[in-house]
Amino acid sequence: MKDNLGHIIYVGKAKQLKRRVQSYFQNSKSHSPKVKQLVRNIKDLEIILTDTEFEAFMLECKLIKEIKPMYNKKMKNPQAYTYIVIGADEKIRSLEITYDPAVKEGTQVLGPYTSRSTVERAVQGIKESSKILCSNPSFKNSLCLNHSLGLCIGMCAGGDAAVQYNKIIDRVIGLLNGSDSSILEEMEQRMAVAAEHYDFETAAKYRDYIGAVSFLIHKEKVIEFAQENQNIAVLEAMNEQTLKLILLKGNHILSHTKLQYDQPDITHLQAAIKSAIMTTFHSEPNQTPAAIGHHEIDEAQIIYSYLKSSSCSYIIIQEDWLAAEQRSNIETSVNELLQIFLNAVPSHSYN
Repeated sequence: MKDNLGHIIYVGKAKQLKRRVQSYFQNSKSHSPKVKQLVRNIKDLEIILTDTEFEAFMLECKLIKEIKPMYNKKMKNPQAYTYIVIGADEKIRSLEITYDPAVKEGTQVLGPYTSRSTVERAVQGIKESSKILCSNPSFKNSLCLNHSLGLCIGMCAGGDAAVQYNKIIDRVIGLLNGSDSSILEEMEQRMAVAAEHYDFETAAKYRDYIGAVSFLIHKEKVIEFAQENQNIAVLEAMNEQTLKLILLKGNHILSHTKLQYDQPDITHLQAAIKSAIMTTFHSEPNQTPAAIGHHEIDEAQIIYSYLKSSSCSYIIIQEDWLAAEQRSNIETSVNELLQIFLNAVPSHSYN
């Protein structure tokens, strides 16, 4: 969307462009002030057509990052990313929420997460369920008020409770990195018990806590996936005769090619995909990715969700397979990819 000077003021994607554009100019009473201001400044539209919705998502991220349109920034909180920081104190490790983590030696940073309110709800649920919701954050060797309410195990007074608290913090870290689900299981049990006793208010509270924690776990998986910086080959059907081969390196699309697959003999597909993989990934340097930050998290989310959806089939190409003596591994994986893909699409698509 452009203003009267031709400046791009907003970038967005749509599966049904007409409906999306109409939504800006109809039912204006329900629009936020920012959207109303955007609409008043729209003088022209430029359209870029992509073959797949995934490519549209990625192009949207790329253009917003490069152009930084005024209204994309206005409609997004500039402090949109939140982190959980585990302190380094060996006696009592803090568990804090922050927008801008100051990384000190020994601290552990989890995130970034895109919704502070969800992070706050998840941390509240974890603390309440684990009974580490201390109301004396300075830990001055005296029991806090929440201890008398059964919400704090008493680590604020030190001693054995402090040791127990640090073990719970280890479980929190395990929960968020996916290695220990015991806290989540305890929350689910609390929800079930509350429901059995017709305490629906408490059950609903724990349901919301569980949803928030699940959101954080998913985000950690997205971040871990992005940091692995893997070589990925993706196939997606465009229609009954055409498929799209997309090659990704971490968060970046390296190439996308249309291939025909209307013949029973798929030998030509095997050769074309193997050639594209060798040419593209072999020429791409294997660099250690930088820590994922504000700009990368959206792309990582799109790619991770896309690969986990039913829209495509994909394989991971190991870096050492690109060596001449291991290229048979690529051929084997390409054959597996095609079998997965052909089994996933209707039979008339390739007969």
